[in-house]
Amino acid sequence: MASRASAVILALAVLAAGVGGIVQHHLQAPPAPAALVGQEAPALVLPDLDGATHDLRDYRGRRVLLNFWASWCLPCRQEMPALEQAQRRYGEHGALVLGVAMDEAAPVRAFLAQLPVSYPILLESPRTPGAATRFGDRDGLLPYSVLVGTDGRVLDQHLGPLDAAMLQAWLAPPAVSP
Repeated sequence: MASRASAVILALAVLAAGVGGIVQHHLQAPPAPAALVGQEAPALVLPDLDGATHDLRDYRGRRVLLNFWASWCLPCRQEMPALEQAQRRYGEHGALVLGVAMDEAAPVRAFLAQLPVSYPILLESPRTPGAATRFGDRDGLLPYSVLVGTDGRVLDQHLGPLDAAMLQAWLAPPAVSP
């Protein structure tokens, strides 16, 4: 009887290790292919929490960081304070963080009541997440970010949370040569 229990425990441990390895792999997945880099950004027209429509083309002339996230996504939630700080720091230089919540309005509102942000939050139904896919998030993993240049072309893509160094690299104004 003890050997059967040991075998079951061993099998469960192997299964747990396998599942853990798969989860670890997805959390450390390589960045999305750079196929969009240098290309015109796909169309993006979505409502905000008040129902006002935002069109990515309206932000031409500004560097835009599109951040695809959801209220249920722990890494997304942990990344939000850094995005807010980046918006406050670089927004006066023309950069804009634009959050795209892959979520329903009610949980997004509840989350933002606890952690408000100063940048626009747009809504895309989690049932039809076409925008993230069009922007290169082929596996639907979050958070996922895309940097769009002042000319409307995709400059970079990133799967996973952005750190302060990457936010600075993406959003700080270009250095002026003397």
